[in-house]
Amino acid sequence: MLIPKIKKKSILSMLEKDLRLDGRSPNQYRDISVHVGVIEKAEGSALAKIGNTVALVGIKVGVGTPFPDLPDQGVLAVNAEFVPLAFPTFEPGPPDENAVELARIIDRSLRELDVVDLKKMTIIPGEKVYIIWLDIYVLDHDGNLTDACMLASMAALLNTKVPKAEADDRGFIKLNKDEATPLLVNRRVVIVSIGKVGGKLIVDPNLEEEQVLEAKLSISIGDNGVVAGMQKTGLSSFTQEEVEKAVEIASDKSKELFAVIDEALKKPSSLWEALRDNG
Repeated sequence: MLIPKIKKKSILSMLEKDLRLDGRSPNQYRDISVHVGVIEKAEGSALAKIGNTVALVGIKVGVGTPFPDLPDQGVLAVNAEFVPLAFPTFEPGPPDENAVELARIIDRSLRELDVVDLKKMTIIPGEKVYIIWLDIYVLDHDGNLTDACMLASMAALLNTKVPKAEADDRGFIKLNKDEATPLLVNRRVVIVSIGKVGGKLIVDPNLEEEQVLEAKLSISIGDNGVVAGMQKTGLSSFTQEEVEKAVEIASDKSKELFAVIDEALKKPSSLWEALRDNG
């Protein structure tokens, strides 16, 4: 297509000067903001914005039966939905393969580092456990969905309070939301996505840049510096040297994302305040 070729030429021309079309340097994120506690009726929630990309995460806690092969662990279920208003190609209906893949990336990042202490989510061993539903809603798509969704997911988990499980006279388990304790989180994780275009590596590609990328590497980084996983997309490849450089960049930028989460946790917001502050 003619337009992507013209756009790619402009992008490459700017990168030769270590600049991007929006004025950023190659290793610079767009403006980032996170607000927690934005959904009053959820056990945990957060809204994250990177540039004009906006992701909302709500967490509900319920009671259910454990998996047969993990009788003494709670259940974490991650789902993602692309709200039709977020992008022209997003359609109503069940999540498509892109939404499913996004949910899997977030899920794998959380499980690889045992972010949620599921072993502490047992109510009656082998019979009843807590189930944590983590639902991701993409509200506006302007590139780099993975980083924004992971940021919102991590912040929401840190904002989550688990209601106390109590048995009534008939033995049924009910949740007492008046007595709730913070969700046990072992450690934190974020995703830093790095695109490759014209042999150059760029952090946080926006939508225009994603349309001309040769490949993209989304790297999950724990707050202990451990690489929890990588997801590569695009037709091109990364050399070993490029992967090592990308990991180095991701490790450095992850500190920036963790700092944003820490600041957000100090002051919960309403959804109205979050949307207003995000323009």
